[in-house]
Amino acid sequence: QVQLVESGGGLAQAGGSLRLSCAASGLTFSRYTMGWFRQAPGKKREFIGRISWNGVNTYYSDSVKGRFTISRDNAKRTVYLQMNSLKPEDTAVYYCAADSRYYKESDYDYWGQGTQVTVSS
Repeated sequence: QVQLVESGGGLAQAGGSLRLSCAASGLTFSRYTMGWFRQAPGKKREFIGRISWNGVNTYYSDSVKGRFTISRDNAKRTVYLQMNSLKPEDTAVYYCAADSRYYKESDYDYWGQGTQVTVSS
């Protein structure tokens, strides 16, 4: 059974930082592209970035480019989302997801349960 478990969410002030983690089990982690998504209240789920199976390639949406960084540690079966220069509009539930293909921004194979990030002004 595949499990993706996010952690590290919480409350941050505008301009601050948070680092989210996503621990994977039940899949060959090093073979999967890992993506991060978020969903704010009343809004559609938004793709914010992805990292290739080997960590060499990353891609970010314009809304987070230059502020957020995705990394992974295949030995720990964990992917990270470092969020800097946080803004109130970054407030959302953040999800990690896994997919066998790289060039995707939706419909990932597996999803975590999400972690809440709240940024106060």
